[in-house]
Amino acid sequence: MPRVVFFTNLAPELAQQVVSPAPSDWDVSIQAHDLPEAEKSGLASEADFLILFPSALEETVLRAAPGLKLVQLVSAGFDRMPLGVLAELGIPLANNGGTNSIDVAEHTFALILSVYRRLTEMDRNVRNDGWTEIDSGMTTFTVHGKTVGIVGLGHIGREVAKRLVPFEADVVYFDPFPAGEEVERRLRVKRVSLDELLEMSDIVSLHVPLNDQTRHLIGAAELARMKSSAILINTCRGPVVDEAALIEALDGGGILGAGLDVLQEEPTDPANPILRFENVIFSPHIAGVTYDTWQRRGRFIFENLRRVWAGQEPLSGIPL
Repeated sequence: MPRVVFFTNLAPELAQQVVSPAPSDWDVSIQAHDLPEAEKSGLASEADFLILFPSALEETVLRAAPGLKLVQLVSAGFDRMPLGVLAELGIPLANNGGTNSIDVAEHTFALILSVYRRLTEMDRNVRNDGWTEIDSGMTTFTVHGKTVGIVGLGHIGREVAKRLVPFEADVVYFDPFPAGEEVERRLRVKRVSLDELLEMSDIVSLHVPLNDQTRHLIGAAELARMKSSAILINTCRGPVVDEAALIEALDGGGILGAGLDVLQEEPTDPANPILRFENVIFSPHIAGVTYDTWQRRGRFIFENLRRVWAGQEPLSGIPL
């Protein structure tokens, strides 16, 4: 009988949703993610599988678990995991296989529309001033007819592209790995270089993992290539954007605005100068988190665990 330990800080109801697809004859234990390392090590020592949310684990816990067949993440990002230790121990790692991509894609649109239509400012004006109008005829915009540049056409980028079709936007993408003619035709997207994407896009939306190649992928030079009427949307990882360069671009009118679910440091310092911009909409790194996401993630997770238990390679494995 496989033994599964789920280290999590989720509310009990949500944690139960994640493990609800587990086979009835499996031994599944839900444990607090912030347990002392010694307790975590003891629990992991007899486990076949670990499930993690958030995606972080101490090296000592991994070294105490010689029987581990897979570490399975509930989220997509893996930048806080000790990849070198996993590689040394020969323990495979998998993320959630894009099961939060629908949630992130919808949140991406919430940020785009909030920036374009100045929604938070309008809401505040109505609540505080009774019915203060803004110059919407000059300073709000439609997605229809705009060029949208998607940086990273993975699971999330493709969900964003699908949702742009009914908006009748022109969509270009940059990705080191071409999606292929069939995918490009189906999604109505065209692959271009990063420089071309930045120069031609009215909306630039970032959907890449954080690694050595993507850290500060968008810096001062890249922001300078963007139109002064363009907006930047980031729902992936904060350090993909050079925050100091973004502040400078916003200060100088280099771009129109931004929608940011992530920042360079989280939680951010209340004195962070980026928080003073009215033309930036923020959310606290929750783009992929909705009530509807947990069972979707859980179904993928236990499908993956079954595969590995049967001797197959995991889906959505992370190269180590």
